[in-house]
Amino acid sequence: MTKADIVNEISKNTGIEKVTVQKTVEAFMETVKDSLSKDKNVYLRGFGSFIVKKRAKKTARNISRNTTIIIPEHFIPAFKPAKTFVSKVKTNVK
Repeated sequence: MTKADIVNEISKNTGIEKVTVQKTVEAFMETVKDSLSKDKNVYLRGFGSFIVKKRAKKTARNISRNTTIIIPEHFIPAFKPAKTFVSKVKTNVK
């Protein structure tokens, strides 16, 4: 499902114009990105959490050049679904 599909579905279910729904969805996504970039997690009860995870510094190998490289410590965004979300997906996916 794409962002356009989500906008169409919300517009159909609520009766709100697609342009308004699209602005709302984009504002939501921008708010989540801004919050995570400021190291603030976003918690949506019953849906899940958008969190920032810390990856430790590690040594990796470049196989083609046969060299080692150091990957510095860094942060990545992650999503952790709520228990109700997980149980609904588990019971409905075939």
